[in-house]
Amino acid sequence: MIPYDGTTGGDSEDMSGDNYMNLIKLCVGAEQVEDLLHWQQQARAKGPDGFPRHVTRMWPKRAEEILNGGSLYWVFKGLVLCRQPILRFDEVLGGDGITRCGIVLDPCVTRVQAIKKRPFQGWRYLKPDDAPRDMGARAAREEPLPAALNAALSEIGVI
Repeated sequence: MIPYDGTTGGDSEDMSGDNYMNLIKLCVGAEQVEDLLHWQQQARAKGPDGFPRHVTRMWPKRAEEILNGGSLYWVFKGLVLCRQPILRFDEVLGGDGITRCGIVLDPCVTRVQAIKKRPFQGWRYLKPDDAPRDMGARAAREEPLPAALNAALSEIGVI
């Protein structure tokens, strides 16, 4: 395994073995990957260093494992569609004086093979063996399937 080295564009081929952990989270308010990308271009979605960050109330207890090559997998309308390597966790002090966890993400989004995921609150740990595989470079360059078609194909096990 190759831990994050300061460059962007993590590659699942480098993440062999099971000595790292991923997170999975619903992408609330987004219907497709492009919605997430658009949101992350907004100044309010970036940390002081310009990297996209997602602020959450809870700090992962398994942070060290996650920082050993883990990604945040995003769920859109019941389907896991992409992932972003997690670069670090920052303390973020809210306007209410409460310290929260800022999950700092690689701006490079990798599309993954769509799998169904039931709704849940917050984030969850996702073992590498349970994570969807990255789409090939060719498939990632193609126009994404409509969400309904993606869901139907996933339901019958085609993708």
